[in-house]
Amino acid sequence: METSVEPLEGNKVRLHVAVPADEFEQAIDSAFRKLARQVKIPGFRPGKAPRRILEARLGTDVAREQALQDALPDYYASAVETEGLDTIAPPEIDITAGADTGPVEFDAVVEVRPVVELGDYDGLRVEVPLPDISDEAVGAQVDALRERFADLQESTRPLQDGDFASIDIKGYVHDEVIDALSATDFLYEVGSGLVVPKLDDELRGKRVGDILKFTDALPERFGERAGEEVAFQVLVKETKQKVLPEPTDEWVSEVTEFDTLDELRADVARRMELVGKVQARVAVREKVLEAIADKIDIEVPDVLVRDEMERRLHDFMHRLEHQGATIPQYLEATGQAQETFVAGVREGSTQAVKADLALRAIVAQEAIEATEEDLDREIARLAEQMGQKPEKVRRDLDRRGALEALRSEITRGKALQFLVDHAVAVDESGNPVDLTLPDTQPDAISGGDAVADSAPPEPGAGDHEHDHHDHDDHEH
Repeated sequence: METSVEPLEGNKVRLHVAVPADEFEQAIDSAFRKLARQVKIPGFRPGKAPRRILEARLGTDVAREQALQDALPDYYASAVETEGLDTIAPPEIDITAGADTGPVEFDAVVEVRPVVELGDYDGLRVEVPLPDISDEAVGAQVDALRERFADLQESTRPLQDGDFASIDIKGYVHDEVIDALSATDFLYEVGSGLVVPKLDDELRGKRVGDILKFTDALPERFGERAGEEVAFQVLVKETKQKVLPEPTDEWVSEVTEFDTLDELRADVARRMELVGKVQARVAVREKVLEAIADKIDIEVPDVLVRDEMERRLHDFMHRLEHQGATIPQYLEATGQAQETFVAGVREGSTQAVKADLALRAIVAQEAIEATEEDLDREIARLAEQMGQKPEKVRRDLDRRGALEALRSEITRGKALQFLVDHAVAVDESGNPVDLTLPDTQPDAISGGDAVADSAPPEPGAGDHEHDHHDHDDHEH
């Protein structure tokens, strides 16, 4: 089989394939065997009729047409591999010779992935947010710890946000009492919004003995009853306010592993700095992808953008399903128009495709390769995720022809790491920042309760982290 490639406009090529007559004859033999299983010939069991009998009964045209239909996709795939084409869409095939007899020739016009060349990518300057470790920020974290040890004490002041009220509440529609909205001696935190928004508005400024009567619409979390107008009657029976413990050395020694407030504040500051660095390192990866994508000044193929949009929408719908929601419900809850949502997905997908093209360019320009050890490591990671043996995962990937796609993904991951390693992280004033993590980072993150809700995000938690995922599934 002979092949040649002619570049065309719009990221397309014309792949010409010539198949000798004797080679195509093998495809015709296979077509006759296939027809023998489908056609009943008197005196022969299904599939056993010889070719000469079938030719006499059916003629050669039917078998040749079947052979063209069956063999051309394999010839095309072989030619794509021979020429090393990175195709991204199905081909348009035109048989130019051999439709009736003799050698077979065909042209396949197909879109290929653009190849770009980048400059000025070593030493990208990316601005990253730095944590606020001011005395006020540290104090806020200490106050969060104090909140956890707060006491409730009876109060005579008018209710305000953060106070608690012991109430009898009854919700009803006409004469029907709604059990889920009725309770006796219900301890409710003002400002929490746990029932309906208007309850908080009505409770603010009230005292013991006040009776409230109002109506409000049920919020979205009430499912089928959301939006329904419900009448409420509330009796304020008791009011309490939170009293935080004084931040003294004695209190610190009782509730933490530290002896003094200064020691606690110093530890909070250290861990806030560490968490900030971890988050900033993740931000560097995202910012680097954004910066390298901005260096792609070509119009990216729409087929790649559509594929990326489908992937993102599929992942998003999957996440919503786990939460028992749908995209229309999400749009309603966020107040987004469908057109705005889709436009946002398209914009993000376009940037992701640009980043992917840029990483492929860096792989080529830096001669980055995926070693067998890299491949084994990635296969072992996938096997652990799927609960399978690495040997089985490798066999499955090999059978699907996906090993090279995995190698490609590994090299792009290395390209991203190359950019991150050579990037210069700066603060908002343009000053370089040190994002080196201390050797004691695990203990610093998990060694106490003083920093509330400040655990670092998992690496790659953001959508951009995996934007360089593989698109090679379209090759064949």
